[in-house]
Formats: sequence, structure tokens, C-alpha cells
Amino acid sequence: MKLLSFHAANIPAGGSKRLGEQEDYAASICSLASRKSNEGETIVNPQFQEPADGRLCFREPIPEIADAARFLDAAASAHLRGRSDLAEELIRLADIPEIAAWVESILGSKSPYVQYRDVSDAQPHVSKEERVTVRMPRQAEKHSLHLRDGYCCRFCGIPVIRRAVRDRIRKLYPRALRWGKPNVERHAAFFAMRVQYDHVVPHARGGNNDIDNIVITCAPCNFGRMSYTLEEVGLADPRLREPVTSTWDGLERFR
Repeated sequence: MKLLSFHAANIPAGGSKRLGEQEDYAASICSLASRKSNEGETIVNPQFQEPADGRLCFREPIPEIADAARFLDAAASAHLRGRSDLAEELIRLADIPEIAAWVESILGSKSPYVQYRDVSDAQPHVSKEERVTVRMPRQAEKHSLHLRDGYCCRFCGIPVIRRAVRDRIRKLYPRALRWGKPNVERHAAFFAMRVQYDHVVPHARGGNNDIDNIVITCAPCNFGRMSYTLEEVGLADPRLREPVTSTWDGLERFR
């Protein structure tokens, strides 16, 4: 499986349908997308191939996710330059329905991409009383995870965004970044790119909060696995490959 490269500058012709419809407009504004656009750096450039011991992720990222990443990166740059009108339009452009459909195709027990298989020596489920009391890593641990993994999913490689950043952007641009309770009322790109702190050995199977047992992931890769082990869903251990090298900053500069 070939993963996507998220080019910050110079949107190529012949991209996704949504990007093609906006090509003339987007091509003129997305030069803002990268602070190093003259060097032509990429936001995301995975260097690994499909491993022999399992899949990288449940479903290959679709091109529209790369489009949305470019739009959002450009929105951050536009905002910092005082172009709030342009930033708002770019955030709207990133709300691509195909991305929401991609996320929904992975979630839930009936997903065709999440196929459980019986593993005789898999870690058993443990009672709630036996599980680690504090499930999520603390702020200092999250900071260490981002220093190690960056702001890209360790499984599929797509960019991710922290909730605090999403809330900050939503406060600034409430009309562009919709975030209702039902999934259908959520901005598609932010829906897909929600950062998660995923236990490699699931919490329900006795997994602890040691930083070596947690990786940065996107929402679909985390919720799609539920409480299954990697072996039970045929995924390769993401810790056995290097994190994605990326200029994507999780939109942390968006203030």
C-alpha cells in the first residue's frame, strides 16, 4: 500500500474531484500553505512500505485527505497573516464529504475493513478492577508522545490535530468549523484527523500507560480497532517502523 504525500505548496493538477473544481482558486492561495514552500517540502512523506507481518492500517487514506491537509495548513498561514476571510474559506473547503464517508467506512463492528480473526494466544480481556485506573496519558506524557511521533497517525500516516487546537479554531471560525454531536454534523477533516492516544496492547486487555505502549493515531485507526489486539485485526506493530517525517505541525501555530 502506497501512502499519501501531503504537499504543502503547489497543488498538482488532476487531484481529487473536489480539488479540481476549486483548482484555479486553490492554486493561487495555497502558496501560503508552507512556511518553506520555496523548498517544496512536503507536509507528510511516509517512507515505509507494506510490511510482511500485517497491514499498515485498515484502509488506505483517500486523496481528499491530502487536499484537506493543504487547505487547513494554508488556513493557518492565512490566519496568521491577518486574512481571516481567506482562512475561513479554506476551512470550509477542507470539509469534504468523501473524507467523512472514508471515516464512517472504518468505524463500527460491521466495517468491511476491520476483519477480526481468532488468535489462540491473544491477551485475554481483564476485569475493570484489574485494569490500569488512569486510562489516558497525562499532559506531560502526551507532550512526550508528540515529540516522538509528531502529528501524524502511526498507522495510516494522515495528519492529526489535538482537540485543544480544534476548539481554538472553532472559537475563531465557528461558521466554518462545524462540530455537532452526531458525526454527520462534524467537519469532515477535523473528524478524521482527531488525535488519539492509542494503547498498542489495549487497555481492556491489561495494557498499561507506559509511553512505549502508546502511539499517536487518527480517530478511525483507533476506534476501528476497538479493543482488539493487533494480531486479531491483522495490523503490523507501528512501533517497528519509524514515525512519519513531516512538516505538519498539527496546526499548533493557529492562534
